[in-house]
Amino acid sequence: MAYPKTNKIDIADTYFGNTINDPYRWLEDDRSAETKAWVEAENKVTQNYLNRIPFRPAIKSRLETLWNYEKYTAPFKEGDYTYFYKNDGLQNQYVLYRQKDKTKPEVFLDPNTFSKDATTSLAGIEFTKDGSMAAYQISEGGSDWRKVIILNTNDHSIIGDTLIDVKFSGLAWKGNEGFYYSSYDKPKEGSQLSGLTQFHKLYFHSTGSSQKEDRLIFGGEQTPRRYIGAGLTEDERFLVITAAESTTGNELYFQDLSKPGSPIINVVNNFNGDHSIIDNQGSKLYIFTNLNAPNYKVVTVDASNPAPENWKDLIPETDNVLSISTAGGKIFANYLKDATSLVMQYDMDGNLERTVTLPGVGSASGFYAKKSEKELYYTFTSYIYPPTIFKYIIANGQSVEYKKSGVKFDPSNFISKQVFYTSKDGTKIPMIITHKKGIELNGKNPTLLYGYGGFSVSLTPAFSTSNIILLEQGGIYAVPNLRGGGEYGEKWHLAGTKMNKQNVFDDFIAAAEYLISNKYTSKDFLAVSGGSNGGLLVGAVMSQRPELFKVALPAVGVLDMLRYNKFTAGAGWAYDYGTAEDSKEMFEYLLKYSPYHALKPGVSYPATLITTADHDDRVVPAHSFKFAARLQEYHKGESPALIRIETNAGHGAGKPTAKIIEEQADKWAFMLYNMGLTFKL
Repeated sequence: MAYPKTNKIDIADTYFGNTINDPYRWLEDDRSAETKAWVEAENKVTQNYLNRIPFRPAIKSRLETLWNYEKYTAPFKEGDYTYFYKNDGLQNQYVLYRQKDKTKPEVFLDPNTFSKDATTSLAGIEFTKDGSMAAYQISEGGSDWRKVIILNTNDHSIIGDTLIDVKFSGLAWKGNEGFYYSSYDKPKEGSQLSGLTQFHKLYFHSTGSSQKEDRLIFGGEQTPRRYIGAGLTEDERFLVITAAESTTGNELYFQDLSKPGSPIINVVNNFNGDHSIIDNQGSKLYIFTNLNAPNYKVVTVDASNPAPENWKDLIPETDNVLSISTAGGKIFANYLKDATSLVMQYDMDGNLERTVTLPGVGSASGFYAKKSEKELYYTFTSYIYPPTIFKYIIANGQSVEYKKSGVKFDPSNFISKQVFYTSKDGTKIPMIITHKKGIELNGKNPTLLYGYGGFSVSLTPAFSTSNIILLEQGGIYAVPNLRGGGEYGEKWHLAGTKMNKQNVFDDFIAAAEYLISNKYTSKDFLAVSGGSNGGLLVGAVMSQRPELFKVALPAVGVLDMLRYNKFTAGAGWAYDYGTAEDSKEMFEYLLKYSPYHALKPGVSYPATLITTADHDDRVVPAHSFKFAARLQEYHKGESPALIRIETNAGHGAGKPTAKIIEEQADKWAFMLYNMGLTFKL
């Protein structure tokens, strides 16, 4: 491969007496003409390579056919209307519809009209309790920075100003007076896309007023916090505030809005656990927490004396990790049992009423509705069960199929089974393996091993239209539940953080070795894939065990572990990663596995297609740029080391359907081509 020449500039940092060279740092400047020229040159090389793959157009065509069916989300009620999202098939963005009683649904918001290229997306909407107004967020080019527009829902007229510079925020209405939202001061220096965001602030915006008149409610100089969230209890009596320094652990506050001038009360004054107020009955608060309960529980306490020592268990901790929702005056406990859903319905006194009968083993989500509702809607899916929406009658526990997926896929032709394998230190790790029935285990099946392993995120079974491409070719899709995730609670999460992070990589490598030793595949037909923290995972394992994989697909990855905390919200990830400034030991640990630094000259690395986007302000593209430059410099061998840089796109949310299909087609074409395989229709 003839790669573009990437300039090297002498620049270095010193950590605890160690000099670390960083010759590609100039690529961190996403505004420079030099970086722009480099991006264009790299994309040209990548597209020239991809254009040579003879079956790439056929894969794209097949994906378009598979994707072209009506897709719905579960409906929800606001005021006199029922709202739902729908995509006719290949629409770039889902359209928000509404209908009154049994009248014909009407378009309420069509994000496909927000911009000519459909890269401006709807990033959330919240309605007033009476449904007469709505505030919705838009994201331009995939950015985490949002604008907020307020609508009169009756005539679609815009109310007051459009709010700007809103980031990592919900919207919580207080009556029709206005709503609470959170944001940061825009970075004063450097790029708006890569500049460091430090302290969140909670504001109240009064309906019809100017944004500059918004009141600061919490945060700022008095209580500087990196992340601040707000919500109201359904009766709008209590404002609930969570404040955090990182992605794990939060303080908990509330304010009684029924009493004018009431203070903001602190309930939990440390970051040692995660806590939220999920409901109330009068002054009785229902709190979801992992305080002294790594797998979570529900407790109650009176708002007059809310300190943790007064909490009483309502739904105690069990061996399975718990998540919680409320609907129709009931509590729904959604447990993870070996990374699959087990749902139980409780009354508000903590009495178990029933276990919800699910269609099979997989992931059930939803179970939210207002207290007055008699029914709710939930979605069930698995790796071979396309997402299906069910209506659930709360009084008797009956589930009725409401909307079946229209995707052309016959689950009876495929199998998805869970196995447990042993990691390097003897820990048992679950993995779900999915493939066509009757394939021969001869070590020659193209296999995609996908992982994440971080931030307490649980990978539960979910259907993917794109994966049909692999499964139809007799390929295998394998997903292990690595440490660092949340599948077995906070202990499992902590076992993959900071100086335990190598456990995550070891778990992933052991998954690959299991697939090879059991003849599902071999190193010549094995690809690894992951995005964001999963991109770090792929970068780490391909640098540690380059001979184990044929193809590597790191997407929007955190790849420079010494500098990740210098950009956008990166400093908030320190709970999981630690930083190079923490201690000499932490620096040395990060340096050893940091993908950008772990690459070595003269090594034959897997065929690699790095993917990122120029507007990614979550994990800045500089991670991928620098990693690609060094990989191209050091890699020795025939296989390509390419980077695909999407323009006018971000970390992934809101990406138009057309861009998704193009990227997925490129991924599958690159993977099969580098395994010496073809694509058969």
